[in-house]
Amino acid sequence: MKAYALLGGPTDLWPKDIKKQLLTAKQNDELIFGVDRGALFLKELGITPDVAIGDFDSLQAKDLALIEKSVKDIRYSNPVKDWTDSELMLQTVFKDYQADRLTILGATGGRIDHFLINLLMLLNPSINQFAQKVELLDQQNSIEFFNPGMYVIKKKEEYSYIGFALLSATKDFNITGARYDLKHYSSKYPRVFSSNEFLPNSDHFKISFKQGMIAALYSKDVDRFHNL
Repeated sequence: MKAYALLGGPTDLWPKDIKKQLLTAKQNDELIFGVDRGALFLKELGITPDVAIGDFDSLQAKDLALIEKSVKDIRYSNPVKDWTDSELMLQTVFKDYQADRLTILGATGGRIDHFLINLLMLLNPSINQFAQKVELLDQQNSIEFFNPGMYVIKKKEEYSYIGFALLSATKDFNITGARYDLKHYSSKYPRVFSSNEFLPNSDHFKISFKQGMIAALYSKDVDRFHNL
């Protein structure tokens, strides 16, 4: 089963069709999670999440009451905790609800510490096993995660570019069949290879590596002045 989770990131960075995506998911009986303020955002979109998770310290009492009245499964976290609400959500999605795939929305923008938590949380050994089932999605980017192995990277038509972020020490990273190939690259520190592309008339290429965790960064340019 597929799942979606909405976090509390800036609404102006949401995919333009977020409401359509989530309503379709609801109609298909896919799971929807609201994380802290994300649960309220879902209600404002006219969608009741299946699960709400968080310490809800960013909500006013009346907003929390709305969540408590309408959501069947609420997981309260302690504001003084070692795990973030996002990490607790991942545990719930994959261990309790056995989801096969998770798209996380509202995870980018705003406070840089929150974004870095959401980007790097899959390095946590307790949830790293789920890394390849997770996508971070916003208006301009799709981020997927990979543990060591060999993979076919498939083209997504709406994205012009693809880059790779080495999130930890990496051994023997290879890119084969893209516009810019790479052979046997190793690094002891994080590194980003940006603005790669698929070859003309090709919808895929391959990557492989023996150690580390790598994020594939699909991206596109957005005209932020088109509505002015």
